[in-house]
Amino acid sequence: MEKERVICFVDGFNLYHAIDGLGRPHLKWVDLMGLARCFIGTRSQQLDDLFYFSAYATWRPDSAKRHRAYVAAIQAMGATPVMGHFKDKTRWCPACKNRSVGHEEKETDVNIALALLDQAYRDLYDHAFLVTGDSDIAPAVRLVLSHFPNKKITVIAPPHRPHSSELIQAATTKAKITPAHVERCLMPRIITDAGGNLVATRPVEYDPPA
Repeated sequence: MEKERVICFVDGFNLYHAIDGLGRPHLKWVDLMGLARCFIGTRSQQLDDLFYFSAYATWRPDSAKRHRAYVAAIQAMGATPVMGHFKDKTRWCPACKNRSVGHEEKETDVNIALALLDQAYRDLYDHAFLVTGDSDIAPAVRLVLSHFPNKKITVIAPPHRPHSSELIQAATTKAKITPAHVERCLMPRIITDAGGNLVATRPVEYDPPA
């Protein structure tokens, strides 16, 4: 019997902010491939790929440096990063009558939806794991399942975050990441490639508690 092919799609900022809210910074150095395998039925399923969607906050150099190290690390562990970008957005404050420039993440939702559809149309998965709480992805989920009724999509909520009711209604089934899942899927401090070359080093901010 052939195993069910699984591809995981991870909303990077959605997961990051959920982990950040736990107040345990070392959990940010999570191995996404390992985390996805927590939900794999070992005898019936195989994890074929994992797509990670995010963007670098380039106006915050320290944060961007940590993020780049993380992306290099998860890529070395087998993930496929798909990076969007931030766009400057002018905001008006009626109370103080001032304008300020903020930053808005662009393309992530669209990139997730396109990848979910593209991989389905190319018949590269039987079952998609979608790690997000963002209801904006629900139309893409509905479209995939309407065109490919034999495929399945499991919506996986980040830790301590509620499921989106729209996503639950659209998807085949649901699951939830717990802090314990993340704790047991941390990457080593030093990440090397197959040739033993250094790829990334865990930022000191993500060191486990002594």
